[in-house]
Amino acid sequence: MLPRWGSIAVADVRKTAVQQWVSEMTTGDPGATPARKPKGATLVIRAYGVLASILDDAVSDRRTLSNPSRGVSLPRKVNKPHVYLSHEQVHALAAASKYPGLVLVLAYCGIRWGEATALRVKHLDMLRRRLMIEENAVQVGSVIEVGTPKNHKKRTVPFPRFLGEHLARACEGKKRDALVFPGESGHHLRLARVHEDNMSWFGSAVKRTGIPRITPHDLRHSAASFAVSSGANVKVVQKMLGHSSAAMTLDTYADLFDGDLDSVSDALDHAVSQASVGKMWAQP
Repeated sequence: MLPRWGSIAVADVRKTAVQQWVSEMTTGDPGATPARKPKGATLVIRAYGVLASILDDAVSDRRTLSNPSRGVSLPRKVNKPHVYLSHEQVHALAAASKYPGLVLVLAYCGIRWGEATALRVKHLDMLRRRLMIEENAVQVGSVIEVGTPKNHKKRTVPFPRFLGEHLARACEGKKRDALVFPGESGHHLRLARVHEDNMSWFGSAVKRTGIPRITPHDLRHSAASFAVSSGANVKVVQKMLGHSSAAMTLDTYADLFDGDLDSVSDALDHAVSQASVGKMWAQP
């Protein structure tokens, strides 16, 4: 944003110029030197949001009468389809990974990367098979910032019995405040990237196993899929994933709950067949 707007006074910003800037980011400019590649919708909207908020402040400070960025046409974000791994694919990925226990926790508990890498020994209740999600480690540039989970709400997430062995091994010999999945330096793990030009241990494991290209965050989708297929209702999945509402869970994973429609129709059919009304319709 700075190269385009850094030298322009807020009072000189025009709506047409903002629209042109947004369009150029969206389509790119191969004729420029160096050539500019098209930016994704998320990045374009984020950059626009920064400019719009600056101009909102300028209006509040009476440096300009109105915000010229409002009403600009923005690119529409297209959500890529979720990738749902099978149990076999998840375990193959874990076996090929440097941190197999971490992969299994992400795929079966549905917690976020920052929540998993911030887990400490004291956050594990091995008897009740629960993870206490109380911290979140977010990488900002080259710095790891540790704070509260997203939405600033602590929660408890169950883990399956088979994960107990992996977690016990990860906690062996550690103090209560020690990280369950530390990096090589003993500090929080950094983001596991999957770019071809910057392949991490996770990206390498994905490539070796031949599964669809995914990020660690995508394992949350598989966790949701496993939970729903095991009979979990939307409120349970919401709590497990840490969504702010059940509506958000339904919006995100509507495709996973399509089977509920079949269950309802089958249950209604069964109820009617057992009731006298079914016999009445059966009479000639």
